Amino acid sequence: MLTLPNILTLSRIFAVPLLVGFLWWPHWAPGYAIAFALYCLMGITDYFDGYLARAQGTVSKLGIFLDPIADKIMVAAVILILVGKGVIADWHVIAALVILLREIAVSGLREFLGGLQVSVPVSRLAKWKTALQLGSLGALILSGAVPEWPWVLGVGLVALWSAAVLTAITGWDYLRVGLSHMDS
Repeated sequence: MLTLPNILTLSRIFAVPLLVGFLWWPHWAPGYAIAFALYCLMGITDYFDGYLARAQGTVSKLGIFLDPIADKIMVAAVILILVGKGVIADWHVIAALVILLREIAVSGLREFLGGLQVSVPVSRLAKWKTALQLGSLGALILSGAVPEWPWVLGVGLVALWSAAVLTAITGWDYLRVGLSHMDS
């Protein structure tokens, strides 16, 4: 149960409060730099926990359960703190809201379909959505570390909107599949 992949996944969950702590002060550039480094490290562990579990043949039910939860906790925490501290503001909050709502809806849908023993595989477009989403949040965190480079914030916001568009498309795809398994 406590295999290296599961420990890596758990480390991401336990690192979220630390990440939020470094992002708490919006004009503290060193905190945002440390948060960016921690966020990148969390992304690396996300890659390696799955890779190691498959390579070592230690894929576990706990890992399958915890990995998407760790991802959602990290994304939700970063979005909420960046909105709360004004990094994501005005109309850009809509893009962040689309991402959060889709994550909640798809989680509920997967739980419902799991009860029916229906698996919904992750599409290639959903993987692109995740990469763009994580990249956008990384750029938004980095923008707090390098406020003298306003283009970093611009890149992060454009990527956030792009991720929100892909989020809506993939969310609709999941919903369409889910509705086909529901009673009328």
